[in-house]
Amino acid sequence: MFIRQLEYLVALAELGHFSRAADACHVSQPALSSAIAKLEQELDLQLVRRGRNYEGLTDEGRRVVGWAQHMLSSYEAMRQEAVDANRTPTGTLRIGAIPTAMPVVPFLTAGCHERYRGIKLTILSLPSDEIVRRLDNCDLDLGLTFLDGNVLAGFQVHPLFQERYVLVARDPAVFGGRSALSWAQAAELDLCLLTANMQSRQIIDAAFRSVAAKPRIQVETDSIFALYAQVRFSDLCAVVPHSVLSLIELRQELSIVPLLPQLSRQIGLVLREQDPLPAVTAAVLQLALQVPLQARFDGLISDIY
Repeated sequence: MFIRQLEYLVALAELGHFSRAADACHVSQPALSSAIAKLEQELDLQLVRRGRNYEGLTDEGRRVVGWAQHMLSSYEAMRQEAVDANRTPTGTLRIGAIPTAMPVVPFLTAGCHERYRGIKLTILSLPSDEIVRRLDNCDLDLGLTFLDGNVLAGFQVHPLFQERYVLVARDPAVFGGRSALSWAQAAELDLCLLTANMQSRQIIDAAFRSVAAKPRIQVETDSIFALYAQVRFSDLCAVVPHSVLSLIELRQELSIVPLLPQLSRQIGLVLREQDPLPAVTAAVLQLALQVPLQARFDGLISDIY
């Protein structure tokens, strides 16, 4: 069994087409098909259902693909460890962040740009459950997400800060001169909120339900930047995590008040348990954990209020 055979099988599983998988692996389609057929012979298992076209994986094939993804990840970690033992880490780190935490990512990666010019970053905005799934399947190296719940069992977890929720508006007059609003008072305003499938929105909905309030939602979006734009150019208000206030434009152009009772959730970094960690992952993680995010965001709140 060769690493290349496993790469071909994983590519076929992800792309669902022999020709596209061959193109992605930079080989001919017959070469890819032959390598997978040889892997089936070595394992004495049928992995791929074949007809006139690719018809999917067998049950055994899906299980083998899961193992192959982990084996390829371990192989890459071993290769990086050997190659980078005596030189600066190089390679690509794949980061998945929940949408509301995207403004936080630059704080965590700035040191990497300054110190490790050979490390490239791929940053994806993903739901929390998708981050967990991709970490588990070795499609991500690092996740920035909520840390509560049992779904993170078996992962390495590093808390970063407590996320708090605030109300923002372009015109401070909508606050009625109050320095803080209750969730019931916020529900009476015209709101732009994140879409209902997002965890941050589910947290917000729970807060409104806890005071038996039904919010007046005028616009929904799955983008924190689109939400900001809606509030900036309209009379809508929005409920956002206080870490979003790190956007310079948000601090300068919008007014903010806290929502009471205070609502918070822990945000942090999540990654697969590996010993040792791949050199690139270890390098970026070490720098990210040195950033005092809690102090930064608490200081920002103090400055605004």
